[in-house]
Amino acid sequence: MNYQWYPGHMTKAKRMMEENIKLIDLVIELVDARIPMSSKNPEIDQIGRNKSRIILLNKADLADQKWNDFWAEYFKDKGFYVQEMNSKTGAGLKTIQGLVQNACKEKIERDKKRGILNRPVRAMVVGIPNVGKSTFINALAGKACTKTGNKPGVTKGKQWIRLNKNLELLDTPGILWPKFEDQKVGERLALIGSIKDELLHADELAVALLSYLQKEYPQTLKERYQINIDEDAYKTLESICISRKCFQKGEQPDILRASGMVLEDFRSGRIGKITLEHPEEWQ
Repeated sequence: MNYQWYPGHMTKAKRMMEENIKLIDLVIELVDARIPMSSKNPEIDQIGRNKSRIILLNKADLADQKWNDFWAEYFKDKGFYVQEMNSKTGAGLKTIQGLVQNACKEKIERDKKRGILNRPVRAMVVGIPNVGKSTFINALAGKACTKTGNKPGVTKGKQWIRLNKNLELLDTPGILWPKFEDQKVGERLALIGSIKDELLHADELAVALLSYLQKEYPQTLKERYQINIDEDAYKTLESICISRKCFQKGEQPDILRASGMVLEDFRSGRIGKITLEHPEEWQ
């Protein structure tokens, strides 16, 4: 399966970000902690190259904590300010204001020397579709400022939100990039729900996920579905059909139904805390 999704509104959104970057002091980029590099848009590095940068490892509660720690160090070593986040529960939110002040320390000092006092930091919040930007902003503001949804493409245009006298946020639509050089990146983005499911083959995606889980998290997989794992991930999927009674008429395994269930179980964290990529892949 060829993984690609770049609708027209993303081109428009990228252009809007490029036009607004001159108004910005700081870029806050949300990535998905389960795939921190695959969910990090390489074009953001170009757009925000002269700005202070914060990386938020969002959905950290769904990822393997051991790898969250490794990824946090990885990004810190590259000069980013980093924080683990769970936008839905608010875990990690209390540190954000302090992180912003640290990231923009030089800018704040420069303003003071020029006699500019109490000018708020202006931060652009960016990330791929369905990474949780709007949920993060609403949680930080303590109220519903932006539209949210657990599918890609909910935020369509820019929106300024003044949080307090020290911080203003520019919410932006989730954007991918025109071509995935590595289809593994596309596959991982599809697994976390950042590419529209209607464009995908759920059975192929589920088999790819199960193949990875069999190698990296076999015990977690066994315990979730109460099955014996087969070397062939497709046969493992058939076993899940039987275990979860996913049948068509005539007692044939309903592969598509089981595939959708496995993907939803992964995305919601019901299989367990899973990380799909490791820093050494990106050295």
